[in-house]
Amino acid sequence: MAIIHYDADLGLIRARKVAILGYGSQGHAHALNLKDSGVQVRVGLHAGSASRAKAEAAGLTVNSPAEASAWADVIMVLTPDTGQGALYREAIAPNLTPGKTLMFAHGFNIRFGWIEVPAGVDVSLVAPKSPGHRVREVFVEGGGTPGLVAIHQDASGQAMALALSYAAAIGLTRAGVLETTFAEETETDLFGEKAVLCGGASALVKAGFETLVEAGYQPEIAYFECLHELKLIVDLMYRGGLSYMRYSISDTAEYGDYTGGARLVTAETKAEMKRILEEIQDGRYANAWMEENRTGRTWFEAQRAADYDHPIEVVGRQLRKMMPFLDAAEVPAPVKKA
Repeated sequence: MAIIHYDADLGLIRARKVAILGYGSQGHAHALNLKDSGVQVRVGLHAGSASRAKAEAAGLTVNSPAEASAWADVIMVLTPDTGQGALYREAIAPNLTPGKTLMFAHGFNIRFGWIEVPAGVDVSLVAPKSPGHRVREVFVEGGGTPGLVAIHQDASGQAMALALSYAAAIGLTRAGVLETTFAEETETDLFGEKAVLCGGASALVKAGFETLVEAGYQPEIAYFECLHELKLIVDLMYRGGLSYMRYSISDTAEYGDYTGGARLVTAETKAEMKRILEEIQDGRYANAWMEENRTGRTWFEAQRAADYDHPIEVVGRQLRKMMPFLDAAEVPAPVKKA
């Protein structure tokens, strides 16, 4: 049975000095929520960071990552996975003295050994199950988003208590904090992204769009049916699970759910999912991603550029101009390398 925490001693984190390394989606939410909860907090950013002005405008003290790490008792790493190893070696490790706590919001670098922390230091994970902007918005409204907590190294004997205190300070205990492990958080997160939420959903959307267009239907109609309306279905699932989605749609749509899904997600699909999970568990996926970054991300950038020009993206950019209520977001075109 899952262990879920709703209470914590805020005094524990208020008695510490906390460095937030990074000021992106999660970084800004953690820093501002901690500040509002009465915690001493500084932000660690490299010289020239575009986020420095934003953090300072929000009333936060900004240091270099090394300076913030030296000052802090608790160091929360909220930078991209691929750069955390270098950040750790250059800025954190020289300032990571016994008695300090190193925190993460994703277990990737600890799980796969890219960061190894010496004895005498607590290593914990506090991971909101929500994008950073929602962590901040819901906190300001007086609520909280659910989160995960895990302990990798408990040198002090108080690692869990302090992690829960941190979770409370950013609002997570208001909704509930679920105990997990670094391995479980990392492996399930990577699997969800690769097989379902990003890889699976993107491939299904594109395949559906292509099937309709190749059969002679208008690309605009195919866009609405295979991408635009997906949000309506996902929002229903988000509110009440699969049952509420099926309760809310037409019986015809529900019949299509039962008769179509099993033909698309077959035993072979699930077998492939298991193979994907095995690649995550044994480190092949993480190693491939780190190698892709080490060698210049050529393949990755080529995929990004190719999908930017996919017909579903081209027609989508035009159709979204018809829908100002969407507050449509458009990303810059990828730079194509020769």
